[in-house]
Amino acid sequence: MAQTIVSSKDKPAVILLHGLLGSLSNWLHVEQHLADCYTVYIPSLPVKDKLMGNNALDSLSDFLDNYIKANQIVKPILVGNSLGGHLALLYTLQYPDKVKKLVLTGSSGLYESSLGATFIKVRDYDYLKRKVEEVFENKEVVSKELIDEVYHTTRNPLKVLAIINLARAARKQNLKNSLSKIKHPVLLIWGKQDNVTPINVAYEFQTSIPHSDLRVIDNCGHVPMMEHPELFNRYLTEFLSA
Repeated sequence: MAQTIVSSKDKPAVILLHGLLGSLSNWLHVEQHLADCYTVYIPSLPVKDKLMGNNALDSLSDFLDNYIKANQIVKPILVGNSLGGHLALLYTLQYPDKVKKLVLTGSSGLYESSLGATFIKVRDYDYLKRKVEEVFENKEVVSKELIDEVYHTTRNPLKVLAIINLARAARKQNLKNSLSKIKHPVLLIWGKQDNVTPINVAYEFQTSIPHSDLRVIDNCGHVPMMEHPELFNRYLTEFLSA
């Protein structure tokens, strides 16, 4: 899926970064909510495109840096879910002067369970449906289109290998000792029932990042912007306009 760019370039820039098994559509409600006041960029991250070797996460950070340069984006606010949050953290640590603020939701970078990727090796539709549903506390947002997209990915062995490679790289890279270097304002929005990056991970992020604030959403799993879009957007808007 191609990137999405909404609004005009004379407004503050927000880049929305999807997760490992996510897509641009995950940000639909956020995109619509921010479009009037912000220039919203939603790059399609190359998480399924190729094996990136031992430097998979650095390659993803290079992709984001090239994307920012190509679109002439100045001091964006990075908003990342799951692996997208991990990427936002890594990019900010590498290029602190290029980022204005950070929003992390269900972010990896400290700890995540293996639930997020390894199950895609199994090409059984009903099994995949159950595993995808486990990521969400609010099952109503799990559409057939979402399940079909994951299932379609499992039909391509190279995409499966690329995703598993990135998942392993994310689990191995713990940013705990680097988080104190982040001096940017950071908002953490977390699902209380997140079973991929559990709520204790959010509290650890809050303790480790100097200028961070945490908002916890009840009856919510790993993807708050889809499960409770109105509350997510309220917290996000308050933070962006502060």
